[in-house]
Amino acid sequence: MLKNINRFEETLYKRKQEGILRTLKPKAEGIDFYSNDYLGLAQSKDLQRIMLEKIHESPQLLSGSTGSRLISGNSRVAESAEIFIAEKHRFRAALLFASGYTANLALFSTLPARHDTIIVDEQIHRSVHDACKMSNARKLKFRHNDPGHLERILKKQEGHCYIAVESLYSMEGDLAPLKEIAELAKKYEASLIVDEAHAFGVFGYGLVNKYGLEDQVTANVITYGKALGAHGAVILCHDSIKSYLVNFASPFIYTTSAQDFQWMRIKEGYNFLENHQDLLLQLQENIKIFRNQRVESPSSETSPIQAIIIPDNEKLKSLQKALSGEGFLTYAIYSPTVKEGTERLRICLHHFNTEPEIIRLTEIIRDFI
Repeated sequence: MLKNINRFEETLYKRKQEGILRTLKPKAEGIDFYSNDYLGLAQSKDLQRIMLEKIHESPQLLSGSTGSRLISGNSRVAESAEIFIAEKHRFRAALLFASGYTANLALFSTLPARHDTIIVDEQIHRSVHDACKMSNARKLKFRHNDPGHLERILKKQEGHCYIAVESLYSMEGDLAPLKEIAELAKKYEASLIVDEAHAFGVFGYGLVNKYGLEDQVTANVITYGKALGAHGAVILCHDSIKSYLVNFASPFIYTTSAQDFQWMRIKEGYNFLENHQDLLLQLQENIKIFRNQRVESPSSETSPIQAIIIPDNEKLKSLQKALSGEGFLTYAIYSPTVKEGTERLRICLHHFNTEPEIIRLTEIIRDFI
């Protein structure tokens, strides 16, 4: 036991010496350019009032679920929310999860069989990589947003393939060529799974919905902890896939269900978004203001995530310190979270950021790069 503890401490010490030791810190006060609350719904007083009214009408929403949904944790609220969400996204069925991470664990550890191949974009979320370790299928990577490389890999496969992509990538802040990838999935009879954790809300109901690709997607993962300002996730799919997951997905079967309040909050979040389209418009206006400041970024010109590549760790630390000194909350990302040499400052834009704040932020960044 002591030997293991020493090994852990040595590894942690090495990370500390490299300046990349992760620690938990109290939530900071400042100008938010680092959270995923793109539309400000996590702090919306209007949405909070709506939820307080719901609780006043039905205090049982705050009760614990008492078990997994297959035992005592299922409810009419959960089932109603799933029907509601599936209809909104034009899918046959929806299955709710406590988080996007567990939704991806369920999908990729359950659907692909032993002789299948999972082909993932090299920038796919860590949850997909972790899920693939739980699967008996083989995993291959294709170059980021490169349909040509993906097709070369597909041509060589003999068994069934699953293609895994995000519609908006959380590290690069760029958009996947979804239409081209969907066509490749159709051509090679592969199953396409699209994670829309960062696209939902920012682009309405996500890019699968926007492009009308529902019939070409095997599963669409929507996460509610970002633009919706809530928690939880849903897998949108065919009825038979939902039933298969309910029967065989360990992350669903063996997890205590969330409270009904969480499912109600998600449902009301959809209604709130529909009635506040101005939030989306203001967010896009702020993204445009940022892009007009001519700060070099590989990110999409419509993305709320704007990556500033700074491969010099010391310069990156100095920049973040300078921003913090003026009250700007930003997030620096070092390897191994990203590849060595691609370390970056990850800027998240929100509808509530002001033009003077955005301009001052970019002025400081330009002084360092």
